[in-house]
Amino acid sequence: MKTIHALPLLALTALASGNVLASSPTDVTRQETRMPQSSRPAGIARTLVPASPEVVKAVVLDYGHYDRYIKPFEKSRVVGKSGDKTDVYLEVPILKGAAKIWVVLRMDPPKKVGDKEVISANMIKGNVKQRHANWKFKRTADNNPELELEFLVVPSLPVPDSLLSAEAQHAAFKAVLGLQGEALRRAGGAR
Repeated sequence: MKTIHALPLLALTALASGNVLASSPTDVTRQETRMPQSSRPAGIARTLVPASPEVVKAVVLDYGHYDRYIKPFEKSRVVGKSGDKTDVYLEVPILKGAAKIWVVLRMDPPKKVGDKEVISANMIKGNVKQRHANWKFKRTADNNPELELEFLVVPSLPVPDSLLSAEAQHAAFKAVLGLQGEALRRAGGAR
């Protein structure tokens, strides 16, 4: 498998590989995608989680604790409500801690789209040009939920699309992996 060493964009010294990573012991796949909010490349990661759909949904909605189980998030906290939407502050160190990316995201409530529940997150403010995410989960035939994250971040500095794609894929991978781990811990009774 060919690996590319990428510059830290999201506090990651990323090892990005090809378009899809499926041979990981965690069985998290990742690839490039596009989101309607931007012509720049985004990343998508997905996995099956052997836990109840209710547990997976509870983990996704636990925004104030993302820093506990999504690395390298340094801070995550709920900073407000706007109707049924939740505003969340996230902070990620970059450049080995020399700088930080921070955003306030407005998280929409879950909504049914086809056979999936979708939670969209859009940037209200931050020190990047754009940040969007869509958490998606659905029940599979064996009732284990499939968890998916579409992720886009466009920094304020010019970054080539190839690097942006690799970083977005890696960030989506880390987030899905972290939430999968937390769902498995909760399903086992630990919190």
